[in-house]
Amino acid sequence: MINLIWSLNLHPRPNITRSQLVAILPLVVAHTMGNLLTNISLGKVAVSFTHTIKAMEPFFTVVLSSLFLGETPTFAVVSSLVPIVGGVALASMTEVSFNWIGFATAMASNLTNQSRNVLSKKLMVNEEETLDNINLYSLITIISFILLVPFTIFLEGVKFTPSYLQSAACQGLNVRELCVRSVLAAFCFHAYQQVSYGILQMVSPVSHSVGNCVKRVVVIASSVIFFQIPLSPLNTLGTGVALLGVFLYSRVKQIKPKPQTKAA
Repeated sequence: MINLIWSLNLHPRPNITRSQLVAILPLVVAHTMGNLLTNISLGKVAVSFTHTIKAMEPFFTVVLSSLFLGETPTFAVVSSLVPIVGGVALASMTEVSFNWIGFATAMASNLTNQSRNVLSKKLMVNEEETLDNINLYSLITIISFILLVPFTIFLEGVKFTPSYLQSAACQGLNVRELCVRSVLAAFCFHAYQQVSYGILQMVSPVSHSVGNCVKRVVVIASSVIFFQIPLSPLNTLGTGVALLGVFLYSRVKQIKPKPQTKAA
């Protein structure tokens, strides 16, 4: 998809310098590990439980933004994040199926994904190393693909051979449906990440994480609708609390700190 965009001149191809490549590599590692850890968690526990844990992203963002960007959040901002995280957790409590591997990998993905977001924001404001959001994410994706190919071939390469697919088809696997769904999933995932990076360039990492919290509420609600899972009052209450937290956060962020007057 990226090469198609560049080949059709839908977006200018970047001219990468050595210093830019060095600056991007930590983002690539964080991006690759974040997605890998998330998928491991999804394979071990329920979707709702993974997204419950990943609702902790704003806290990681506040800490990392403070360390790398020098941003000091106010008490009001930190307080407004509590109902968001608590609400999302409450909304998915009835679906939780605890597993230590799933828990640990989801928590680790929080750290890696938010490290990527904060480092990306730092790169975007560095005029010497700056890249627009589309090219930045495109380069991260391409290098991440190159990093994962050897591991994919080593771990599951045999599953892509014609003989293995034919054997799996004889056992009831619909290979065509698998391929179509894989392509659709890849397209939707790339589109989501591209939009996410576009938003990240316009807002702070904390605001970006708050949006992700709302996204998790939508994911949980969508899974309830798609899989026809009854929605309990507890789920409804959790969703409401999370959305209330988002509203409070938006109000708090609009309040400008009063300038400190120097003592005579």
